Order: sequence, then C-alpha cells, then structure tokens
Amino acid sequence: MAETASRFLACLTPEQRLAAAHEFGDPLRLRWTYLPTSRPGASLLGLGRDARKAAHLLLATALSRHAFAQVVTIMAMEEVLDLDEGGRNGRHSDDYHLAIFGRPGAEEWGWRFEGHHVSVTATIAGGRVEVAPLFLGANPATVRYGAAAVVRPLPLEEELARALVTGLPPTLRDQAVVADVAPSDILTGTSPVVAALEPAGVRGGSLAPAQRDLLGRLLEVYLDRLAPSLRGAHEPAAFSFAWAGALSPGAGHYYRIQGPGLLVEYDNTQDAANHAHTVIRRPGADFGAGLLAAHLSGEA
Repeated sequence: MAETASRFLACLTPEQRLAAAHEFGDPLRLRWTYLPTSRPGASLLGLGRDARKAAHLLLATALSRHAFAQVVTIMAMEEVLDLDEGGRNGRHSDDYHLAIFGRPGAEEWGWRFEGHHVSVTATIAGGRVEVAPLFLGANPATVRYGAAAVVRPLPLEEELARALVTGLPPTLRDQAVVADVAPSDILTGTSPVVAALEPAGVRGGSLAPAQRDLLGRLLEVYLDRLAPSLRGAHEPAAFSFAWAGALSPGAGHYYRIQGPGLLVEYDNTQDAANHAHTVIRRPGADFGAGLLAAHLSGEA
C-alpha cells in the first residue's frame, strides 16, 4: 500500500502533488462525503496514464477484486446519470479524487479515494490498516432492458436482505421491521463519528440456523468488500438486523446491521427506489481511531 501510494505521488506534476498531498493531521482527513461536491485530492481528470493507473492500484490494495469491480462500475455509471439528466449537472466518470494524508510508509498515514457514490478511507498506524468509512452507492441502482437488469452494481446487498426479512416468522419480523416508512438516506450521513442506532431490531442469536446463516451471508457481502487480509471474523449471532419500509421490490426500503465494532447501513428510497446508498462504519474506530489510540499507547 505504501509503495503504491508513493508511486502515485511520484507520477504527479507539482500542481497535482500539491492537491494530493496533505499532512496527516489535516482536518480534511476526517471530512468525507459521497455527494457531488468539491473535495481534497488530485482529480483523475487530467492525470497521466501512470498516475491514473497508480490511483486505481492503490484503491485495489484495500478492496477485494469484486468490490474493485463494483467501484469502477459505479464510477462509469456517472455517465449514465449524466445522460439521464441531460448533462445539466456536468457529471463525468473522472470526477474522483485521491488524497494522501501523511508520508506513505510513516508510522501514521492514510489515504482516501472519493467521488460521487464512492468513498474509501484507509488509515495506517504501526503497520496495521483500517478501512472505514467505506461507502458505495449507485444511481441508477439498476439499468434495465425490459424486465432484465443490464447493469446492477449492488444486487446481493438488496436481495439477501429482502430474503432475510421476508423469511422471518411473524414474531421475529415484528422485531426486525422498525418502521413502515424508510428514511430518505442512511441515518449516519457523513458524520466523522457514529454510535449504535436504535432500535436495534432482531438479534442474530434469536434466529433459526437457516435465518442466521442468511444474516451471515449478508454480513459477508459487506466484509468481503475488503481485501482478504483486512476483513476479520464476525459471528452473525452477535449482530442485529433492522428493516424499515416496504418489503416488496421496487418500493423504498432501508436496513442496518450492527454488532461488535461494526455498523452497516443500506438505503434505497430516492428516485423511485432506484438509487442505493450503502456504508460500512466502525463505531468509535472510524478513520483508524482505534489503531491510532493503540499505537500511541504502545499496544500496537
């Protein structure tokens, strides 16, 4: 990761390097967003071939192969969205930025790859890596040819969750469904610090084995976005699942999964429920807060 980040910086012009390189203590390190707006970092637009390739390779050091494919598909979808909007918002698939915080390879450093519907933050302390927040969204969430989905970047995130909630017996479904109407977006937004959300929903330990396995598969969909060495293990029985909104496809819906050290949110309500937002958060440990504290105390 450090080698690839250094290669990226070495490929930049002085002006691009000025945009890309920031101090580790820069407050911008904690200011993330998935909205179309200005952001720190060198833009992919205007990068040379080698710099652009290094930017993609750095992103790939944090993600699994399939998650990397999801990201580049989401980036390409900006052109579809721009076509749908008649070009009035000037969206383009190169409107993504890479910022480096601190010196790659230092005891404490980090980076963020970010643009509309993509935000991947990696923090490194004492040689350990934490990737969070990690946001992926899609608008449109599905492009269809007739009834067939031609492009759908986040399919399992929706399908497994709906199979889980609709397959619950009535008593457990009553616990899982915490609201009849889904919120208009993920509840944690772009806050740099998050805590557990209430109500928690149904506990994984209360589920039958088949339902608990389905919750575990859904959890893995999110954890498997990370490169294998960064995933960690999580027991689905220790997690809760909450759903809000309609149970049928094509209508607005939301869910969250939360448990020890992890909060996942999914929302698909905007643009006639064809605009999905998903995020992985680490309550109390986003932006490497846990790693940094352990490093400072000498525990890492």
